Amino acid sequence: MSGRPEVLWPLFGALTVLDGIGPKLEGVLAKSGIEKPRDLLFTLPHSGVDRRRRRSIREVTAPAMATVEVSVGSHQPPTARGRPYKVFVHDAETEFQLVFFHAQPDFLRRQLPTGQRRVVSGKVELFDGMAQMVHPDHMLPPEEAAEIPDFEPVYPLPGGIAAKTMARAARSALGLAPELTEWIDPGLLAREGWPGWHAALAEGHGPDGAEALSPHAPGRQRLAYDELFAHQITLALARAKVRRGKGRESHGTGALQAKVLGSLPYAPTGAQTRAIAEIAEDMGKPFRMSRLLQGDVGAGKTLVAFMALLIAVEAGGQGVLMAPTEILARQHLAGLQPLAEAAGVRLDILTGRDKGAERAEKLKALMDGEIAILVGTHAVFQKDVAFADLRLAVVDEQHRFGVAQRMELASKGQGADVLVMTATPIPRSLALAQYGDMDVSVLDEKPPGRKPVSTALVSAGRMAEVVEHLRKAVAEGHQAYWVCPLVEESEVSELTAAEDRFQKLRAELGEGVVGLVHGQLPPTEKDAAMAAFVAGETKVLVATTVIEVGVDVPNASIMVIERAESFGLAQLHQLRGRVGRGAAQSTCLLMYQPPLTESGQRRLEILRETEDGFRISEEDLAMRGAGDVIGTAQSGLPRFRIADLERQAGLMGMAQSDARKLLLNDPDLVSDRGRAARVLLWLMEQDRAIRLISMG
Repeated sequence: MSGRPEVLWPLFGALTVLDGIGPKLEGVLAKSGIEKPRDLLFTLPHSGVDRRRRRSIREVTAPAMATVEVSVGSHQPPTARGRPYKVFVHDAETEFQLVFFHAQPDFLRRQLPTGQRRVVSGKVELFDGMAQMVHPDHMLPPEEAAEIPDFEPVYPLPGGIAAKTMARAARSALGLAPELTEWIDPGLLAREGWPGWHAALAEGHGPDGAEALSPHAPGRQRLAYDELFAHQITLALARAKVRRGKGRESHGTGALQAKVLGSLPYAPTGAQTRAIAEIAEDMGKPFRMSRLLQGDVGAGKTLVAFMALLIAVEAGGQGVLMAPTEILARQHLAGLQPLAEAAGVRLDILTGRDKGAERAEKLKALMDGEIAILVGTHAVFQKDVAFADLRLAVVDEQHRFGVAQRMELASKGQGADVLVMTATPIPRSLALAQYGDMDVSVLDEKPPGRKPVSTALVSAGRMAEVVEHLRKAVAEGHQAYWVCPLVEESEVSELTAAEDRFQKLRAELGEGVVGLVHGQLPPTEKDAAMAAFVAGETKVLVATTVIEVGVDVPNASIMVIERAESFGLAQLHQLRGRVGRGAAQSTCLLMYQPPLTESGQRRLEILRETEDGFRISEEDLAMRGAGDVIGTAQSGLPRFRIADLERQAGLMGMAQSDARKLLLNDPDLVSDRGRAARVLLWLMEQDRAIRLISMG
């Protein structure tokens, strides 16, 4: 796999080999990410213009495109400055004008001699009742008119490059595309009715109508599939490498798990039982587990994770649970403590706050194997932290830990298994794009006893009513969160918004009833404010961002979100999930500032309709696009040129199973189809995959 296959060399040369592209345009294209013929090949037209020949412009309803043969009549030069130059023409049925601004009369007389026939194509518009075509796109003698395509593709035009130049360059890039051996499974190709690679490109660049531009056109589906397939082969190779990395077999005895289950007031859901079984099976295998545990708010991920940690302990090893913040780590500790006591295992915490003798004592207990399960923040990554026998690392809230950190954590234990938990339901197509190297367990049932949260939309004008509602609830012994708006400008104004709201609510509800947390508070004060709320000393907690609200307070039954329209769907869903954890009926009030935008209204209505996080995430994807749903900056989500994860969601699952099947039968890609897939990896610039194979 030493170097790029020779058959692809022409596609990776300079852009200047293409028709009409000189050094200057090469620079313009490079700025928009088109650096070589291959990039242009995968830049498909986004729309098209119908230039089929008409008898007369009367066949279209202005404003519209029309292509007609005309006889040229008289020329009318401008009568005053700033007026247009007009040429009267006649098609088979009616007269109209060709209109030119800043015209060069000599040029127009040569192009459009009176008495001659021409084929003109352009947009017909009505102006003062007269039909006009302003600056026609084409004006050709009938014998040359064949070069006007029936359907003209329209490309994205970076840096104001002319449409004709772009189309010409794309045609010449198409001319460089070699015939390649098929890499798609023949059965799949036949079932989907897709064309071959070369034919799909020709179809993509030469659409014969609007249908051919749709993401569902066979040629486009196929090219999108190629991209996704290459990406999934890369992930599957990464997964195979992790699996080749020797793991440890951890076989649980079930003894500790049985103690915990016996202490619970309820039985686990079917989804929890299934996930625990999948994890146990993986942990018992000789290679390293790399599994994602995906669950909606309140689906009971913590219990599943703890059972997995107990399997590690039952097998004679240790487990670690990593949380992204100190608050969340302490909350996990509090939540797991009763379970650990039931099982009779030692649970401890390690964060950046542990210093000196206390820290040294914990490190020794860890090294001697006395601490069975450790909860921690990224402080666990520090050099001096060593385990007696780390078998399982559980990572909470994956999107804060990249692939590199997953690897680093796993290296703390010889071949430790890794389980990643996320409370953000991700649509399947995105989950596969981002975590395609992992196996996935989904918790899609709520534990018994969870009451649905009733969600209402309230206009900001009704603030007094909301405060009154709170006063009653507090008097009845309930607790509430009040989330302040996300203020874009700066943290300072976000802070004033929160302090302001805090002062007002304190004046209304009384001293000592209302607490405040925000990002600028020193950690000790933040923890103290949280602790007071958890203990029920304060009844209403005013908070700026979502993160600080990662607490579990069963008595909190009201969530007020101010300016809810400024939050994303997933964020609102997470916030709402903070209530409805106890026995009381809970409410979530989404306060908005009218008038709402259409998408703002849609977001709030979806929340009112459903509590299903997976459905909410699908809607979020449809409304915002893939990058935003995961937050592109840290998403590690690949950039696809053709594939559209929103509209072609089904292709990603096909690509994943196809890629895994191919590598199962041909791990080194040496069969005919395997070699064709290698060419695809080079074509799609999957350097990581290429390195994995050559290291293989």
